[in-house]
Formats: sequence, structure tokens, C-alpha cells
Amino acid sequence: MGQLSRRGVLSLTAGAGAALLTSVAMAQQGRHDMHVRRDAGCGCCLAWVERMRSSGRFIIGVTNDADMDAVKEAHGVPADLASCHTATVAGFVVEGHVPLDDIVRLIEMRPSGVRGIAVPGMPIGSPGMERSGMGRQAFEVIAFSGDGDRSVFARYPALG
Repeated sequence: MGQLSRRGVLSLTAGAGAALLTSVAMAQQGRHDMHVRRDAGCGCCLAWVERMRSSGRFIIGVTNDADMDAVKEAHGVPADLASCHTATVAGFVVEGHVPLDDIVRLIEMRPSGVRGIAVPGMPIGSPGMERSGMGRQAFEVIAFSGDGDRSVFARYPALG
């Protein structure tokens, strides 16, 4: 059996490294970095974060922030669309208890002029706000722009 030359060892090492990077990239395909800012006293935010994390679609970082009004203002969230947490992902703002499928659709569609989507308030039954025996309040996901335009991105009817 022949000996590997130094060049052969380097080639094998480089090839193995490239294969590893390719497999990591393929495993993370479709995953996005998401940063969530929340008030430390709000437990429903963590329930929403866990729903997003368990989907496998996001790599999530969470920061507790005492001045959530300033966070929302900095990200252009209209005051009447505010909720308890603010996330950024793929260049968009996600305000409140937005369902996973709507976030994925926003990222895939990349609608022109849309800064973000929001579920105003904290509707019972929205992701992270589920309560046993309480059903779901009707709620809308609102798309908003930087210049004040808005549209309904999704509607969820009341259940049970």
C-alpha cells in the first residue's frame, strides 16, 4: 500500500471539509435567523418562541428588553398594531403572536413595500396564547409598510 503524500492528505482534508460544509448548509436550508425581543415578565412570549423554534424553520435568539416601546418604534411597528414581543427575521418585522405559516409565507413571498406583519394585542388561541377550554378569538394578521399602508395578510375565525 502506498503512502499518502502531503498534497494527498491536504486534498482529502479539504474535500472532507467541503463535504461537511455542504451537508450543514443543506440541513439548514430553509432555516432563518430570528431575533426576538420581549419583556422579561411576559411568559406567553416564550411559548410563542418555543412554537417557532420547534418548527425547525428558525434559529432563534431572545433578548429581554425593558423598553419595548422603543424597540417597536425603532422597527416601525405602528402603536395600534403592538403586542408583547417583536421579532426580526429575513429583513422583516414580526409583531406579536403571528402564526408560523404566515411568517413562512411572508419570507417566501417577500411582498414589495411590506416592512412586517403583526397580530395586534394578545388574542386567546393565537400561537403562544392557547388556553385550555377557551377556544380561539377571531384575529387578523396585518401587513404594514413603512409609509403607513396596511392590508390583511391572513384571517383566523373564532373557534369553540
